[in-house]
Amino acid sequence: MTSAVYIALVFYLISSITFFWSGFKNSLEKMAFSLAAAGLAFNLVILVMRGRISGRLPLSSGYDFLLTFIFITVLMFLIYAAKYPVRNAGGPVIMIAALLLSAAAFIMPDKSSGLAPLPPALRSPWLTVHVLTAAASYSGFTLAAGLAAVQLHKLNQIREETIYRVVSLSFALLSLSIVFGAVWAEQAWGSYWSWDPKETWALVTWIVYAVYLHLHRQSKWRGKPANLMVVAGFIIVLFTFFGVTYLFSGMHSYS
Repeated sequence: MTSAVYIALVFYLISSITFFWSGFKNSLEKMAFSLAAAGLAFNLVILVMRGRISGRLPLSSGYDFLLTFIFITVLMFLIYAAKYPVRNAGGPVIMIAALLLSAAAFIMPDKSSGLAPLPPALRSPWLTVHVLTAAASYSGFTLAAGLAAVQLHKLNQIREETIYRVVSLSFALLSLSIVFGAVWAEQAWGSYWSWDPKETWALVTWIVYAVYLHLHRQSKWRGKPANLMVVAGFIIVLFTFFGVTYLFSGMHSYS
């Protein structure tokens, strides 16, 4: 399983570099997509293997969440790029996926085999919907950040409405994740909201993107300010996952 992680990482890294290089040689674009798809296939193999070994969906630990987050991010980009002219975003988006997988491989190697029985709080059907909607929302914010970064550097004429639609969908998924998590928390701990560090920073993330969606209607916030806000929101997403997990203790410490 560990070797599959490294193989996926290599494919993602080479794909990202090829995407960046395809800006100079368009003939490399198809190769970059193929490499990303190969990395995605190995990413899926890892998730399937972990699911078969544990006998449940691989969603119950921070390591599993990260692998799922990466998988959905790359899948979302490949699907989106097949429909819309956002291919120049492949470089930053797939590079982010590679860096996240590097974190799984080198920062969290001790958790790669962590398939212990679930704690009582995690033995709930709400686990699947809460974690999947959170991972999908994070993936959408990653794609939006990649698109915004490309637009900031004027590498492609990506329509701002494209970024807005991605953020809108991701915001809806994050909202659902928070609601599902609150219902789950009430069943597990008797309270819908306890100001746990991860709950608090999920709320901060929600507010940042809510402000972006609200300000998008004002012309003076279009362009660079909006793109910078999308990138800043993604940085907060990363802190919500990594920073809160490693710097604070709380009811989400196991994740």
